Amino acid sequence: MSASQWRRAMNSGASAAFKTMPAASARTSGAAGASATPVTETVPRLEALRRAVSLRHVVVLACLLVFPFVATPFITFQVASQALVLGLIALSLTFLGGYGGMISLAQMTVAGMAGYALAVLGSSSAAEISLGWPWWAAIPVALLICALAATLIGWLSVRTEGIYTIMITLAIGVAFYYLVLQNYSVFNGFQGLREIYPPKVLGIAWRDPLPFYFLTLVCALAGYGVVRWVVRAPFGIALQGIRDNPRRMNALGFHVVAHRVAAYALAGVIAAVGGILFAWYNGLVTPGSVSMSWLINILVIAVLGGMKHPLGAFLGAIVFVLLQTFAIDLIDRERFNLVIGGVFLAIVLFSPDGLLGLWEKLRLRLASRRSLSSNQRRQK
Repeated sequence: MSASQWRRAMNSGASAAFKTMPAASARTSGAAGASATPVTETVPRLEALRRAVSLRHVVVLACLLVFPFVATPFITFQVASQALVLGLIALSLTFLGGYGGMISLAQMTVAGMAGYALAVLGSSSAAEISLGWPWWAAIPVALLICALAATLIGWLSVRTEGIYTIMITLAIGVAFYYLVLQNYSVFNGFQGLREIYPPKVLGIAWRDPLPFYFLTLVCALAGYGVVRWVVRAPFGIALQGIRDNPRRMNALGFHVVAHRVAAYALAGVIAAVGGILFAWYNGLVTPGSVSMSWLINILVIAVLGGMKHPLGAFLGAIVFVLLQTFAIDLIDRERFNLVIGGVFLAIVLFSPDGLLGLWEKLRLRLASRRSLSSNQRRQK
């Protein structure tokens, strides 16, 4: 039994109940021979869109659109664009962990695969390695390769839970790191592949700060929208049920393994898009891009923002990039990771649900104080 079948069954049951209601009301009122018609209210599409898109979404989008015109090119490219790219990769982990209950440390590995696939299929500094495909052919093939790789990673890890899933995905990430580090014929070893730049389309140099920012913004909004839509679809609802109680969902007829593997595939595509943007941002892809430190950094970003919120991935990325960029002004360059680690520990200790969870606690506390003060004024 699939989620769509379950939904149709529930809808048919609800419609049957509506059909019995008019007859019952007619018998109750005592009207003989009168036929009653069920009254159903349909919500217009514009009303549904208005409910989905609130005022705060419009304000945030307006701020994002205006931001690059008031910020310096350094802030636009080094901070904002990098935060959007890392947030997109962390979004794939947030989707798996927050809605699927699967913590994968291989999301940066999938992103690195996308960067390497783009460099090998497209163009790079190593002309003897790169095949020179046009960008409109190299990008879809790179995404397909990453989707297949993520599906394989999911198939290997979904039969485990908890620490075992983390260890399997970590082992896959470390294995891929040593593969690209020691292979020179395809991945060019520790030097990696350089001069990986976005193509010029419509006469626009997309690696310039302003065009690259809007490119990453569109991709980030698309990824955020896809995740928000999926988690409300029957597949996403079933995935959350599997997260909470896989045995019960299996007893209801849902294929637990298939749902989890499909979630890995979707998260792999999101991470792959972020990996391509990350390769374009750096202009290269090296074994350092898929090292263990970056595997952990993506987890730190997701936890900082909040694993239960898609927006938390981008919020955590902003905090991480700001600390990474400006922490060297507060502490020695070789020890600036202490600042990042300290902030991470403080947020986790005070709010296990990240910054968004801390904001929710503060909001509820303020709301409770307001209601208490209003009740006291009424009593007086």
